[in-house]
Amino acid sequence: MGETILVAGGAGYIGAHTCLRLAEAGFTPVVYDNLSNGWESFVQWGPLEVGDIGDAARLDAAFAKYRPVAVIHFAAFIEVGFSVAEPGAFYANNVGGTITLIEAARRAGVDKLVFSSTCATYGAPVYVPMDEKHPQAPLNPYGRSKLMVEQILEDLARYKDFRSVALRYFNAAGADPEGRIGEKHEPETHAIPLAIAAARGERDKFMLFGSDYDTRDGTCVRDYIHVLDLADAHVQALKWLLDGKESTVFNLGTGTGTTVRELVGAIERRSNRPFPLELADRRDGDAPSLVADNSKAREGLGWMPRYTLDEIIDHAWAWHANGALTLKR
Repeated sequence: MGETILVAGGAGYIGAHTCLRLAEAGFTPVVYDNLSNGWESFVQWGPLEVGDIGDAARLDAAFAKYRPVAVIHFAAFIEVGFSVAEPGAFYANNVGGTITLIEAARRAGVDKLVFSSTCATYGAPVYVPMDEKHPQAPLNPYGRSKLMVEQILEDLARYKDFRSVALRYFNAAGADPEGRIGEKHEPETHAIPLAIAAARGERDKFMLFGSDYDTRDGTCVRDYIHVLDLADAHVQALKWLLDGKESTVFNLGTGTGTTVRELVGAIERRSNRPFPLELADRRDGDAPSLVADNSKAREGLGWMPRYTLDEIIDHAWAWHANGALTLKR
């Protein structure tokens, strides 16, 4: 096998799909994960080291054992509601844990990191589609925690020659087409799994938060990007750093927005039946429209999203009908 990459949070949704793509590209992914939100069965393409990113001694041992050439960092809390309810816990893990991870990497002589960031660092859109120069004014502690890490990485690049690529995702969706891994969160808060569960009769309804936005049908617009397209971008970002290029940031989205009602319609077509909707008030912090300008990633990384919304839904549907059912804690 090729060079070893330490993948913090590699047993989670996007991390596991990235390990799949890393292995296909000839790398050896070593998953470092505390399994609080990840799944041991998702670790299929390299060894698993169970540990927390806040545990410096455990990290030092993992770096000494595997001698990775770079780190890809997914290990973070992601639930926005939890970030509002418990901001201290969010910052301790997402910011404090990241600092501990980075310092362990530096002690081991590793100076390259690909960081899982988010479009939530932008906050409410000033213009759409949003490029990397869009103002960053997060609406919640989740987005602020990611922005803080981006700022830390900027300082490390400037003062310590520690290079990184921050990847600002829009809405990750879909699953491995072969059904080996997919999306399952506890609790589940993402629209596509929730809508599929309603269409399959596993939930009694799908909640539609806000129907009076200034959009084409009154519901929020989001940019759904296939998880394997995200995984491909991580591999390209890793190669960017291994080629000696400078620290930077890239948006990852398709550049096409889909309203929640359009998403529901697409899932109803896939299921061949409607499912109950319940209209609810807007949620605090939900922007009317979040759509990526992905031109920088296309030009810089040579990256292009390949999967359509219908393919995203097909792959997610197959996963939730089969693979997701077997996951147990």
